[in-house]
Amino acid sequence: MPAHFGPRPFSTKASGWYRDVTSMVVSFVTDREQLGRYLPSPFRVAEEAVVTITYACNRQVDWLAGNGYNLVAVSAAADFIGEQETLSGDYALVMWENLTDPILTGRELQGIPKVYADIQDHTVLHGDWHTSASHFGHKFLDLDVSNLRDPSEDEIAADAAARLGRDNPMAWRLYPGVGGFGESINEYTTFPSENRITDAWVGEGEARWQHLSWEQNPTQFHIINALADLPVLEWRPAVVVKGSTNLVVAERLPRVIN
Repeated sequence: MPAHFGPRPFSTKASGWYRDVTSMVVSFVTDREQLGRYLPSPFRVAEEAVVTITYACNRQVDWLAGNGYNLVAVSAAADFIGEQETLSGDYALVMWENLTDPILTGRELQGIPKVYADIQDHTVLHGDWHTSASHFGHKFLDLDVSNLRDPSEDEIAADAAARLGRDNPMAWRLYPGVGGFGESINEYTTFPSENRITDAWVGEGEARWQHLSWEQNPTQFHIINALADLPVLEWRPAVVVKGSTNLVVAERLPRVIN
C-alpha cells in the first residue's frame, strides 16, 4: 500500500541479508497456565513454558539500502497442532520496532504482530550490556545482560540440541474487516530465517517491565502489563550474539501453516 503506485521497485542490491546484527537474548521460565492465555488454538505452550525476549540492533540491511533499525521481540516456546501438520518453535507474542517500513512488511506479508516503540541503541559499560524501550515518552522495558564469558563446548552442544527441530518462528495473522468488524484474514504463519554467528557470549540477564496506564500508553498498555504480570520462576542463561541474518531463505520461505 498504496497499491496504485505499483509494487516497490526492485534493486539488484537488495536482498534479505542483515549484514551486521548484534543481539541480546534473555529468557525465563514462567507459569504454564498464565502463558497459555495468550496462545490461540491450535497453539499450545511447549513442554517448558519459556518466554524469550530478544533485542536486535540491525545494521547494513540490504533491502533498506544499508540503513537499519532496532527491535525487541517477545516469544513463547510453543507447539502448533494443526489439521495437516505439527510444528515446534517460538510463537511471536509481540515485536516492537523503531522503523515503520519493517513493521508494515512484517505485519502484512508474514503476519508478525509488530508495533512501534522507541528502542535505545544498546550500551556497554564495564562489560554490562543495556537497552530500553519506550512509547509516548514512557519507558516500559529495561533489558540487561552482565557477567559475560565464552560459552563452553558443552553449552554450545546443548544449545544446538535444544534448537534441533524447533527452528520455526510462528505467528497469528489476523486482520479485521474494513471498519474493524468481522475478519478478512485469519491464518497462522511461519517465517524461517538463516543466522550466521561470528561471536557469542553467555551471561546473566534480566528484563524489567513497567506497568503503565491507558494515559501513559493508550495503544499498548494492555500488552505491556500482560507481559509484566508473567511470573519469573527461573532466569535462563542470557546470550549476546554478533553476526548476520538472512530473512529470505529460498528453500524455507514464509508460509501459511494448517
